[in-house]
Amino acid sequence: MNSLVEPEILRYAAFAAAEGGGNPAGIVLDAAELSDAEMLRIAARVGHPETAFVTNISTELRGLIVGIRYWSPAAEVPFCGHATVATGVALAERYSVESIVFDTEVGEVSLAVENTDDGVRVSFTSVQPEGRAMPSDVTDRALDLLGLRAGDLHPDFPAREAFAGNWHPMLVLRDAEIFNQFRFAPAPVAEMMSERGWAGTITVLHPVADDEFVARNIFPVGRINEDPATGSAAAATGAYLREIGRVPLSRAVHIHQGAHVGRPSLLEVSIPEHNGIVVSGTAKLILHE
Repeated sequence: MNSLVEPEILRYAAFAAAEGGGNPAGIVLDAAELSDAEMLRIAARVGHPETAFVTNISTELRGLIVGIRYWSPAAEVPFCGHATVATGVALAERYSVESIVFDTEVGEVSLAVENTDDGVRVSFTSVQPEGRAMPSDVTDRALDLLGLRAGDLHPDFPAREAFAGNWHPMLVLRDAEIFNQFRFAPAPVAEMMSERGWAGTITVLHPVADDEFVARNIFPVGRINEDPATGSAAAATGAYLREIGRVPLSRAVHIHQGAHVGRPSLLEVSIPEHNGIVVSGTAKLILHE
């Protein structure tokens, strides 16, 4: 592609729970000839938490196989859940398919496509999750940077790191007021995230019920400090709950996010007994450039 010709850019909001909600993502459906520098430049200009770049599309039976890369305004990201849902919806609106496979940096991510009264609904299954204990000094430092203390953590939810596409530290707070009011300085948090290899977000949760959480996902990258809806963190949350034995009987969890940044969102998570975590949602076109 001639670098002087700007590619077509779509902007979709994924996981919206109300008008004006959800997490916006940029989408470039024809990025086969874009260089890394051009992708980074476009992602920085778009300014959303992530922009997805489709590098190739092939058809197989009733589905698509899609090469895809994700860039924040500052760097390439291994995986992005909300941009996966947004791009899945954009592709499903253009192709009559029931399934899509995304070939990502972290592995293959399968998407099931469903047409509903609210538009196209996409459910992606994460790569195989992992989990690990978070060293106490790392936990203490993360809490301190967020203006929190060890006593603010919920005793039933140990601090851990969870992976379902990106590594996310999982911090569950017991008090709703503290959850709603904590503040942080972006630069030191970003520095720690870089040091720890946390390419996603710092995930802070508060349980509302066994199958319902509110979430704040700290992401001091580009123009934002807090992510409105984080699909990779939702998948990591499902993996985390399975690992610590806190999966509800329904094996489904609803995560409310984005209220703190004025973009209410809802992420639906299904937690099978084994293998990848399933995250579902819709996305709507907000701008076509």
